[in-house]
Amino acid sequence: MSADPLANTKHLIACESVTPARGAVFDMMEEMLTPLGFAVHRFTRGDGESGSEEEPVENLFAIRKGAAASRHFAFAGHLDVVPPGKGWTSEAFTPEERGELLYGRGAVDMKGAIGCMVAAVADIPADAGTLSFIITGDEEGPALHGTRALIDHMREVGEIPDLCLVGEPTSVNRLGDMMKIGRRGSVNIWLEVEGTQGHVAYPHLADNPMPKMVAILAELDALELDQGTEWFQPSNLEITEFNVSNKAHNVIPGAATARISIRFNDQHTGASLSETISAIAGRHGGKARPVISGEPFLTPPGAFSQMIARAIADETGVETEASTTGGTSDARFLKDLCPVIEFGLVNATMHKTDEAVAIADLYALSRIYNRVARAALALD
Repeated sequence: MSADPLANTKHLIACESVTPARGAVFDMMEEMLTPLGFAVHRFTRGDGESGSEEEPVENLFAIRKGAAASRHFAFAGHLDVVPPGKGWTSEAFTPEERGELLYGRGAVDMKGAIGCMVAAVADIPADAGTLSFIITGDEEGPALHGTRALIDHMREVGEIPDLCLVGEPTSVNRLGDMMKIGRRGSVNIWLEVEGTQGHVAYPHLADNPMPKMVAILAELDALELDQGTEWFQPSNLEITEFNVSNKAHNVIPGAATARISIRFNDQHTGASLSETISAIAGRHGGKARPVISGEPFLTPPGAFSQMIARAIADETGVETEASTTGGTSDARFLKDLCPVIEFGLVNATMHKTDEAVAIADLYALSRIYNRVARAALALD
């Protein structure tokens, strides 16, 4: 089973694993890796109730050690998936081949890539070097007890990879046309202006917070954070919520709230942007509460990206584009361990109804991953 990426993907899809994932899907992952000589360590973090940010999350770190001085190459990814929603042609967690496609939740994001990773290492000799899998059940959720907990574990046991490849679906139109060498950071900021509730006919007895919030949002909307860099697009600030919870037409509300989301490049940090927004809010009588989801990172083009580009070209003939566009991934945490690059399947159907992957792409991606792993371990 472990050497066939299609079979691997089917087995993983068949394990329902809506975020946060636990149990059966990790049993299957362990069942795939153990025969290949990997020592599998599984652990759970989080002790809250179901549906809370502290809900338990399962994680897996598997390693097959080479010689003492050998290089260490890691594959990373997540087994949790988003809820399937309604309207599927077939059952979301019953993998089904129709024509040249395999359908099922997670086929693209990212059980398909993980199935390919396992198949990719099946024929790599055990003495070639150290290989590991960094697999979480909490990437699609809050990401509080997933990859960050895995990083803590790896540091505790002293197993730090030299290079890491994350299997996020980075390809756009065809397999291999894009890899991610970096990502922008992300910060969400909740804004609040307190006023005094009152009757609209007696405004002198009230303090309307809405004009103050409007002033804050107008200043933020006009704010140019930067013009981009060589590798990053300009940072963007978006207003994502504005609320006064006022259901009466003749009441001046007592408070106004809003939320903004900023995706930012490496000219900023989450802290520096939070300070800027707090200062603007403060000038208009408001407060700001930031939550930083991740900092930007860049793995500069070099030997690692060239290694991946060469493997893609050899298998597909496609010239890959190195990009930093898109959202965030767990690479934002893994970059603290070692150089990290993301590369995986075509992302057109991820998170959608009838998510599907081209079966031929699974086999091609497995061969690409095999080439990358061998090169990273200096086999070729």
